[in-house]
Formats: sequence, C-alpha cells, structure tokens
Amino acid sequence: MKILVLNEGSSSLKCRYDDLEGPPPSDPPAPLWSLSVDLKPEDSLDAVLRSVPGAVDVVGHRIVHGGTIHKTSVLTEEVHWAIVAAAAIAPEHNRRELQLVDQARQFFGDRVPQVAVFDTAFHATLAPAAYVYPGPYAWLDEGIRRFGFHGISHQYASRRAAELVGSGMPSGDSASLKVVTCHLGNGASLAAVRGGKCVDTTMGFTPLEGLMMGSRSGSIDPGILIHLMRRHGYTADVLDRMLNRESGLFGVSGISGDMRDILAAMDHGSERARLAFEIYIHRLTREIGGMIAVLGGMDALVFTGGVGENCAPLRERVAENLQFLRPRILVIHAEEEWEIARECRLLFGEKTLLSE
Repeated sequence: MKILVLNEGSSSLKCRYDDLEGPPPSDPPAPLWSLSVDLKPEDSLDAVLRSVPGAVDVVGHRIVHGGTIHKTSVLTEEVHWAIVAAAAIAPEHNRRELQLVDQARQFFGDRVPQVAVFDTAFHATLAPAAYVYPGPYAWLDEGIRRFGFHGISHQYASRRAAELVGSGMPSGDSASLKVVTCHLGNGASLAAVRGGKCVDTTMGFTPLEGLMMGSRSGSIDPGILIHLMRRHGYTADVLDRMLNRESGLFGVSGISGDMRDILAAMDHGSERARLAFEIYIHRLTREIGGMIAVLGGMDALVFTGGVGENCAPLRERVAENLQFLRPRILVIHAEEEWEIARECRLLFGEKTLLSE
C-alpha cells in the first residue's frame, strides 16, 4: 500500500511517502520520500504532489480537531462535516487542513481515498471525571469538554516508551505501564498514559489550556479575562490575540516564543528571558506532578517535540525538580508523519485498496 502523508502545521507542510506491506512496524522505517516546505494558505499543493515519486493508494491527513469523530476515518461526507463543525473550535487548523484535502482530491481524483487521522482521537479514552469541566452541566450538552490535542505525537511517544521500558518488565506489569509524555514545541502539552491508554492531558476544549507555550499563555485565572473586559472593554478577538499570540515565552520575555532565542538572551543577561524560562520550568514541573498523581506513579517520563528533544537545560532542570522520584527519562524523536502512515495502514488491514 503506497501511502502519502500530509501533515500541515502552523506555517509548514511535512510530507512522507511509504510503501507498506503487511502489518506496519512500530519503529519507523526510512521513508521512500519526504519533504518539508513552507506553505501559505493561498499556495497550491500541486507542485508538492507532482514531486511524489510514485503512485499513491491513499492520502493520510493530520486533522487537529475531530469533534465527535474519535478514530482514524476515511474522509466521507459525514466525516467532512464533523471536521467543519469542529473548525469553530480550531479554525486556523481545521479549515486549512480541509483545503489540503480538497486539493489532494482534485489532484488524485476520487479513486484515491483520503484518510483523517485526528490529534484528538488518542484522548478519546478519557473518563468523564477527566473531560467534564466543573462549570454548569449544560456546557457538556453544548459540546464544551476536554478534547486534548497533540494526540498523534503522544500516541507514538507513549508506544515507543512502552516498547523501550516494558521490554525489561514482567509481561503482566508492562500492560499497566505508567508513562507521562511531554510534547514540547511551539505548542506544548502533557499526557498521562496507563497501559497505552490516555487517562489525562493538559490541553482542553482548545489548544490554549495547560502549559505555558511559545506564544500561548496556557491556563490562567479566568477572572483575569473578566477583569480585562470590564476595565478595558476588550473584545473576544482582542483576548484571543493576546492569549494565543502575545503570551507565553514571547509575552513574558518580550523577545521571542522560540526557546533557542530565550536561552541565547539569557546568556546575554536578559532578566525577562530568564523569568520566562523559570516560569516555563515551574509550570511544566507542576503539571507533570499532576499527571504522576493521576497515574499513581510513573515508570517513564518522555520528552518529544522540538523543545523537548533539543533543550537539554530544560530536561536537566525538570529532572532536578523531580529527583526525589528518580524518574526514568527518555527522549523520543517525534514521528507524527510515520504515525499517520501507520494509522492508514492499520485502518485498511491486510487488504490493499487496489484489490478491494
């Protein structure tokens, strides 16, 4: 089965092309072809698709918000409209991803199935106590609940951690392995995973909740927003911009939302950059502690994503803060494109699409 993966990010498109026969391995093989390009919303996908070096049987897409769809699915009309409905919560991502779906369909035609792999799907195993917010119960009827994001990354990282750590455990113990995965990039979130199933996560109804991020605030006292609305008359759009684009590392430092820039500024004596870094560490440590408490312990702490994999000073500080637990720390390279390809292969089982 020849699988093309399109993973659309905030400002780039990552592509991967594989030819998979039989059950897909867990550890990613080298792709037959891969590409990462900057792609603006108005740019055509045709040049990228023409560069794929072979036939395509299925196209797998990362979709940030699945709404009511909780598993990898062929993009039928029903699934399409579920993604459209969820775009009210994740407008920048879902709408752009649907544009890519439409462009891929126009290029390959209807004979090549399009598959949606949802960032929210891994968190579908959350119990009501974890996903229901303590507001009016009517919120739940309106679809206001914790969804969680970065699920494709958390799924891969937690499975690889289980393979690495669980191989040295008795078989009965490995089934209940407790892992905290830290996906740290421009966006950041944690997941508490027991026996391969997510039981808690830091992002919520939107990707704004939880950890301090590059330019997002993460969780703050909601009373601050009420105060700003009453005192300054801020609109929803103003608050949205402040919380998503003018906060986090960028907001505190006044320099950048990129951790590399923060570390460089610290080396040059910037106190605000140092404060931003200290807040990031403090909140990350506190949220990891919450995940450990939910799990009732931890067998492995996993760092993945651009910041998680490459920022050694951050990992060292977190390890120091948690030294009383003697955590086993793993650094696992993010493999979202491979996880999407793997999901596509598993969706269709042993049969190739051409024989169905």
